[in-house]
Amino acid sequence: MTPPPRSPIWLAAPTRFAGLSIRGAHLAAALALFLLIACFSALPAPAPPPVSPEATAATEQEDRADVILYQHIVAGLRAGDDYYSVVANALRTGDYPLKPFVTFRLPTLAKVQAAIPDLLSATLLFALAGASIAAWYRRLGPHLTHTAPRLVAGALAIGGLSTFVRPDLIAFHEVWAAPLLALSLATWRPGKATVAIALALAAMLIRETAAVYAGVMVLAALVEGRRREVVGWIAAVAVFAAAVAVHAHAVAQVVRPDDPASPGWSGMLGFGFFVKAMTLATALSALPALLAAPLVGVALIGWAGWRDPVACRALGVLGSYALLLAVFCRVDTYYWGILAAPILPIGLVFAPDTLRDLWRSVHQRRRRISVTRTIR
Repeated sequence: MTPPPRSPIWLAAPTRFAGLSIRGAHLAAALALFLLIACFSALPAPAPPPVSPEATAATEQEDRADVILYQHIVAGLRAGDDYYSVVANALRTGDYPLKPFVTFRLPTLAKVQAAIPDLLSATLLFALAGASIAAWYRRLGPHLTHTAPRLVAGALAIGGLSTFVRPDLIAFHEVWAAPLLALSLATWRPGKATVAIALALAAMLIRETAAVYAGVMVLAALVEGRRREVVGWIAAVAVFAAAVAVHAHAVAQVVRPDDPASPGWSGMLGFGFFVKAMTLATALSALPALLAAPLVGVALIGWAGWRDPVACRALGVLGSYALLLAVFCRVDTYYWGILAAPILPIGLVFAPDTLRDLWRSVHQRRRRISVTRTIR
């Protein structure tokens, strides 16, 4: 027999690991231990350029090459030039590949930023990040027992965005798509997905790799039998696919036969590279790598323990981007992980209850049942 769950530490309800059978607890503990050990593979993993503000004078131009490229594109649009011609010329000047068509970003962000002042663009970015943080604070509030864990949850939500939400990065597409996806997940509720779908569509129209998030949400809705939600997500993906088709046609009009092609996306850098990218893209970058790496695993375990439908979706999103970075990402495209970064640290708020419940389930004792025969 399994003992009844103890009162939660921070959460208002027991985690998924409370009251597991001995066999189930041992299996869960083994998987958790394996995950934590795997996180240390980040230590020897290739090191991408840092996402932090610090950069030496010698490396600043190289580290900010992509940002400068996008800023140049926005400046060209403000001068009245055609988007695709501006991008093609900028890519050629910077010795970037022009094939396949995905080397050209969708024009959504650049056209919006070209139409408004930089100050307004930065204000909108900070407002979007603030809305994401506030949404997660509200989303988690009823599930946490008192003020302290709620404040910790808010701080963790800030930590997922604070590293890359900066005025000097407003032209960078992931910087906008990431808080949009975080806000989408925070606003999702069973049976109420319209706002979440709209936000995810906006993210996809800014950065194509946000489609990974939409794919996870479609699959989750299918598994949960939410037919109306499935239709909504498929409609959003269809709009995105149509936009990409128009985009691909426009790119084909400006690309020359002798333009260079991308070296491909098959980095095979492994799970450790995902962990390293997460530490650099969040407030974990302030910690020593030896401590930051296992905290990524602890955050994932925390998400796995929270007994709420959104936790399964968050874990699916993080797992999908982990696969994307581990298999397809190159060192210089590490910023793909920024899209998943905002939600990762939030998992740490569930970790105390999750690890306590798992520990207790592993060390439970079977109650001895004695049978006494009475002779009359």
